[in-house]
Amino acid sequence: MQNIEKIESSLWEAADNLRANSKLTSSDYFMPVLGVIFLRHAANRFDAATRLIEEDKASGKMPKRKVLPEDYVRRRALWLPQNARYDWIMEQAATSGTDLPQLVVNAMTAIEAAFPPLQGVLPKDYGIFETKVLEDLMRLFNSEEIKRATGDVFGKIYEYFLAKFSIQKAHDNGEFFTPFSIVQTIVNVIEPEHGAIFDPATGSAGMFVQSSHFIEQTGGDTGKKVVFYGQEKNRDTIRIAKMNLAVHGLEGKIAEAITYYQDEHNLAGKCDFVMANPPFNVDLVDAERIKVDPRLPFGLPGVNKQKKVSNGNYLWISYFWSYLNNKGRAGFVMSSQASSAGHGEKDVRRKIVETETVDVMIAIRPNFFYTRSVPCELWFFDKGKPEPLRDKVLMIDARNIYRKVTRKIFDFSPEQLSNLSAIVWLYHGKQEQFLGLIRKYFGSMCDESALIKEKLSVFEETLKTIRRSFDAFAKEMEKIDDLDEDKRKGFIDAAIELNDLLKPYEADRKRLIDEIEKFRSSACKMLPDDNRKQHVARKAFEPAVDHIKGLIKQVDLLYKIDSRMGDIASELASVEAVAEIYDRRTVGRLIKQLDEQRKDAVEQLKQTTYFYKQIVWLQERFPDAVLRDVPGLVKLVDKEDIKSADWSLTPGRYVGVAPAEIDEDFDFEQALRDIHVELSDLNKEAAELAAKVQENFEELGI
Repeated sequence: MQNIEKIESSLWEAADNLRANSKLTSSDYFMPVLGVIFLRHAANRFDAATRLIEEDKASGKMPKRKVLPEDYVRRRALWLPQNARYDWIMEQAATSGTDLPQLVVNAMTAIEAAFPPLQGVLPKDYGIFETKVLEDLMRLFNSEEIKRATGDVFGKIYEYFLAKFSIQKAHDNGEFFTPFSIVQTIVNVIEPEHGAIFDPATGSAGMFVQSSHFIEQTGGDTGKKVVFYGQEKNRDTIRIAKMNLAVHGLEGKIAEAITYYQDEHNLAGKCDFVMANPPFNVDLVDAERIKVDPRLPFGLPGVNKQKKVSNGNYLWISYFWSYLNNKGRAGFVMSSQASSAGHGEKDVRRKIVETETVDVMIAIRPNFFYTRSVPCELWFFDKGKPEPLRDKVLMIDARNIYRKVTRKIFDFSPEQLSNLSAIVWLYHGKQEQFLGLIRKYFGSMCDESALIKEKLSVFEETLKTIRRSFDAFAKEMEKIDDLDEDKRKGFIDAAIELNDLLKPYEADRKRLIDEIEKFRSSACKMLPDDNRKQHVARKAFEPAVDHIKGLIKQVDLLYKIDSRMGDIASELASVEAVAEIYDRRTVGRLIKQLDEQRKDAVEQLKQTTYFYKQIVWLQERFPDAVLRDVPGLVKLVDKEDIKSADWSLTPGRYVGVAPAEIDEDFDFEQALRDIHVELSDLNKEAAELAAKVQENFEELGI
């Protein structure tokens, strides 16, 4: 499943069309759809675990006895009763005529009975569907491609649907879902890999899921390394969280509670890690109920005349700090207003800074969240900071680091996430991890560059085939008299231009392939792992990067000339004598094929330079592989600096402004893609608004 984004998008579009056809609202449709995804994924995990059990029995790793539900749990799967298995349900619906909605309800009930942590969690309101609509939905998730989906892939699909429902504001204004980029940044900084992990504003449990991924990527076993605790006030959101955990093969102790007033797990001072995305700027918290709360050691941030806390941001910040044990680390999302807020909030912030446990502050630009466009900041506490860093805070302004997903939504690419983490590694003295990331980029660059020759060869073969057709056409065209001379001349001129370009292209292509082979034979056989060697290797690849830029332009130009010749030939083919000698349809298909191959070749060339650019980004900012201040990006400040700045923790106040950069590698095609994304989104919004207006008119009888 190479193209996960395409699969996610097509599944969502099909499922959303079913919703539209059923006249159900997003709120109606939300939980049942997640339930179907859960059921399919549970079946996938069950089947995979069954195969593992059979293999272990055959190899002698497991005794030949009756298989128990615990055998499945050990392999991160749920044991499914027969009537809860996806294929069995579909078969029964097709052959026995049994009511499909009832079959699904029975399956959900059976799973809850077999797995107590899901008791009362799974959706059972499938009676709202017409049988045909539910059948179409379940067939959508029963393709062979989806049946083969691994845990990571299906987890991504589940998270994608959560995100899309969040965008639709299907539940609690979408605030139950924290975007992956934000969660992953928090995980990368605090590295939650042992002990008690607590999220007092659990939402859909994304913090726990990404923590699990982090543990497994470092070779750990989540079930043995950590215990997840959560609090969430909304009962339906708790169901979403428990399903999200189960679909990833995880468990967590999630209590229904309002964190302002309750500590249901009694975790104050006991947590190894705290992670959260709490609601911002809440102003209705009863000050009388919390004024003596031991989780508020820095006092209340301010109380209004109605005896309500003026702003709840610093309640959350205090709670996060108080839940940590003496070595604990916290990472959380907070309104950007909080880091420089005045009055009582500033007093609380000063007291927290004076504890010398504030570790890192990261500013995030607007539009990273699906349902709110405001900027935010990520705060990080570390009660176990080493002595040399006790009075230091790392300020990172990441507002200029992003990629555009849609017109309204931005995120971090995987490499941007890694590069931000690399800055924190240097701050924590983890130079080996920093160099290891650059080494990884060299490895990716080597892998991608190895594919360039093949991609270019495929493009060139089609180019040759089209040229042969054009050469034959040109010879036959000379025999025909009544042709538009301007078009005839245009075709011949284009053919001459194409021939003139081919020789320099072939020479430049050979030079590039030779340079890549030379680089691969030196740097790629043993990837450079110390700073000096990495700088040398980067310099060695620089000429190839320049030649790649030139070759991209040549490939694009070769295609454009071929396409122009095809257009002229098609116009000439309106003459009957030309139509007899020119196969317009075949050549048109070949030119379309050439365009796809051009895109593949250009993308491969760009992928190689993409990883080179990541190396450059890190090395230019941190040439000695040690932390230093970088204007507009990062600055290490001490407690006295913060005091002088009125106890502000806003990164932009310290890092300054980056010098203006001239983008020599402006990507015109990417700019066009961004414009296309914006236009496509605007068209969709216009269609939705038009449909809504029409619906309103119909309701009014107009």
